[in-house]
Parts: sequence; C-alpha cells; structure tokens
Amino acid sequence: MTTGGLTIRVDSGAPVPPFEQIRAQLADLISVGHLREGDRLPPVRQLASDLGLANNTVVRAYRELESAGLVRSRRGSGTRVAASAAGAADEDARATLAEHARDFAGAARLLGASDEDALAAIRHALATR
Repeated sequence: MTTGGLTIRVDSGAPVPPFEQIRAQLADLISVGHLREGDRLPPVRQLASDLGLANNTVVRAYRELESAGLVRSRRGSGTRVAASAAGAADEDARATLAEHARDFAGAARLLGASDEDALAAIRHALATR
C-alpha cells in the first residue's frame, strides 16, 4: 500500500504482528535515509484506513518508533522523523547494514526459509560473535 508517498505492506498471514511489520518498515525507511529528519509520517487514521487496520495498531507502531528515538509525536503537528543523534558516519553504517539485511532476506527467501528461521539464524550469528 502506498500512502503519503510511502510504500508500506502488511501481510495478515505472517507470524509477525501488523504493528511490528509497520514499525520495522518505517524504521528501515528512516535508517536508509528515505525518511529524513522532520519528514512527517502519515496520520494514524489515514495509514490505518489505507492498510485496513485498527487505529491502535498504527498507534502502537508509532509509539515503538518513538520509544526507539526514531520519531517524535506532538498533538496537532503529527508524527515526524526525529533529529538523528548519530552523525553521517553512523548513517552510512546503518545504510550499509540495511543493505546487508536486504541481501540476507533475499537469500533466505531463495532458500525457502520462514521468517522465524531467518530471524533465528540472525540471532544465532549475533550471539556467537
């Protein structure tokens, strides 16, 4: 679904809850610089309607992003991408990490791995490093 210039997809059959799917996609868009400081996210009601979800699902995704320091919400002015506490080097590192993650996800899909198996492989790799 393209909303407010963003393409967000929610797979109702996925084991990952819809709010987490939204949160992850928006976090990725922020981390790779597609959404920049000050950019406004779609209003909760609009995004929920566009995706066929309850408003509270989008509210939870936005709250998770706010807790992570990626966005800030203000009544009346909406939800905007927060100022990055990291410098340009961190931004480049996040973009590179996102690229590697996309490559891994593509390889996992080619192998027929489930989301859970792919995430388990990442967790194992992180735990053994």
